[in-house]
Amino acid sequence: MAQRGLGKLSAMNIDWDSIVKTYDVRGLVGKSLTTDIVRALAAGFVDELGAAGKDVVVGHDMRDSSPEFADAFAEGAQARGANVVSIGLCSTDESYFASGVLDAPAAMFTASHNPASYNGIKFSRAGARGISLDTGLAAIRDRAKTYLQNGVDEVDLPGTYRELHILVQYASYLRELVDLNGIRPLKVVVDAGNGMGGMTVPAVLGHASDLQQLPLQIIPMYFELDGTFPNHEANPLDPKNLVDLQRAVVEHSADIGLAFDGDADRCFVIDENGDAVTPSAVAAIVARREIAREKENNPGAPITVLHNLLTSKIVEEVIATDGARPVKTKVGHSLIKDKMAETNAIFGGEHSAHYYFRDFWGADNGMLAAMHVLAEYGSQDLPLSQFAKQYNPYFLSGEINSTVTDVPAAKARVQSAFADRADFDEFDGITATNKQELGKPADAGSWWWFNVRSSNTEPLLRLNVEASTEAKMIQIRDEVLNLIQQKA
Repeated sequence: MAQRGLGKLSAMNIDWDSIVKTYDVRGLVGKSLTTDIVRALAAGFVDELGAAGKDVVVGHDMRDSSPEFADAFAEGAQARGANVVSIGLCSTDESYFASGVLDAPAAMFTASHNPASYNGIKFSRAGARGISLDTGLAAIRDRAKTYLQNGVDEVDLPGTYRELHILVQYASYLRELVDLNGIRPLKVVVDAGNGMGGMTVPAVLGHASDLQQLPLQIIPMYFELDGTFPNHEANPLDPKNLVDLQRAVVEHSADIGLAFDGDADRCFVIDENGDAVTPSAVAAIVARREIAREKENNPGAPITVLHNLLTSKIVEEVIATDGARPVKTKVGHSLIKDKMAETNAIFGGEHSAHYYFRDFWGADNGMLAAMHVLAEYGSQDLPLSQFAKQYNPYFLSGEINSTVTDVPAAKARVQSAFADRADFDEFDGITATNKQELGKPADAGSWWWFNVRSSNTEPLLRLNVEASTEAKMIQIRDEVLNLIQQKA
């Protein structure tokens, strides 16, 4: 039987552009995202990727709507001939792992750090490769429009369905990549935010998967899988969601704190004083370890490491100092995954706490990044605040969003005001770098840069600033913000 979706009128009224984003699918459950829409997207996904007769991985997080959506996706995929491999409850990292190990496309149901009322889909091509609007997601959307309007017709040979449990295999693989057995004992507070970290942390860092006990004392916070997020939103990017962890680290006299987002693909680090270790510092630490490992395994081979343009200057400096080639990228999940493959980069880091690994099929993995930090920190005796200080020598503003009515006009004001003081590029948004002082190297004395980027979906401008001193960062930040927010 064909899987019939919404009627023509309803289908025509759907705002597809609000559902299908640049890198994934995201929407309000029961309103902009329904089982019928999911079923149609599944059909479009299978057709666009030519997955009929092949395996397609389907996983989901702990949100109340996720199992139903995963089932609807399986129906749509099977109707178009795909053999569904259901991995059930999992982190997004696990879905990439399954996609890599099976060399199969994957669909992961999660809205990541978004509130409970949302859900979404993160798609992967075979081998955990990314899909963006420009590389197939727009075509999947357009196919889904037709399927939602006309119904999903079954092919002559519908696909099969089987279940696969991969958590133990996933945990074992990560332990092979990062050996934590020889580090000093560490007390680690972990805030899973009621997300999937509550399942993966005990398996990878504990002994829930019957692996060897590591020298880690894990103090769990909010490990219960609960898609209503009863304690706080699973969004460590927002400082208010780190408060409980910061307090707990100090109260327990812990060595380190880790906070995961809802689908556990991002990890934030807190030091023993309750202060955040920046994602750029984490990127620099991991880059250093991955470069050293590559030098050991492949002596003399060229080494490339990616960093997006919003990471701290220290990331590029560490990469170059350690003998690798730093390559600057635009911001964006699928873009960086594509760049990882194109350059054969061993690692890539973003300011938003996404960390990509060649040995993890070029996909991002917050757990793997956390393990690298634990390994490096646990191999020496300094407290984390002092250890991380070398990776935080400069001053970052963090991302500041401003709602503006006329984005081009705001950008023009910024460029005009800084025309005599900065060199501009438009690699990703507009980036201004202070002009070199006559007779001095570019990095001498007081230096700064800032980037202004437009949101893909809202009338927002995003500002990031870094400077050699805190005073200079504040000065530049406030001046640019005033220009952005100035009324026409």
